[in-house]
Amino acid sequence: MRYDLVVFDNDGVLVDSEPISNRLLAGYLTELGHPTSYEDSIRDYMGSAMHRIHDLVLQRTGERLPADFDDVFHRRVFEAFERELRPVPGAVTVLEKLAADEVPYCVASSGSHERIRVGHRTTGLDRWFDDSRVFSSQDVGKGKPAPDLFLFAAERMGVEPGRCVVVEDSPLGVQAARAAGMDVYGFTAMTPAAKLAGATQLFADMDQLGDLLV
Repeated sequence: MRYDLVVFDNDGVLVDSEPISNRLLAGYLTELGHPTSYEDSIRDYMGSAMHRIHDLVLQRTGERLPADFDDVFHRRVFEAFERELRPVPGAVTVLEKLAADEVPYCVASSGSHERIRVGHRTTGLDRWFDDSRVFSSQDVGKGKPAPDLFLFAAERMGVEPGRCVVVEDSPLGVQAARAAGMDVYGFTAMTPAAKLAGATQLFADMDQLGDLLV
């Protein structure tokens, strides 16, 4: 099926940020007295907005994270991005193909606008995404698995939800896309296929995505 809009998640789909972010998140939570392994962070927080971290810690421990938690965490992440961040292999090729075929696309991420922009600037992906193609959970006040972000992106891009496909690598993102009435292609590079079982299709390598979008 040829879609009228391709909606990309950002972290783990366009930029290879999940290993960096979850390593730092696990370390910071552990520093604060909430022992968290890298695997725990991937399982519990991958693909989620920052409020989910606060909510889960409060729910599990009865303790609130420090008021400056987000600022400290983002500072550490952005510094690491400048040193380490790369595009997901094959992502540029997919974007080149969509542009050549004149297929509309955008990014809709649980991350903040600042996080998206820092990642794109560092990796050179900013050339593909002007402000009209960038959407954040900040825009709607709710992160995934709520469908609000994807519905907002589709509305702003002028496309009916049923004509959109979302490219996601997290269970929360797959849930959000399905709740929005959109097809979703699950990227299994970091997430076991079984955890993305609700996806319309699964793929393990970005080189496969171009064929799926024909």
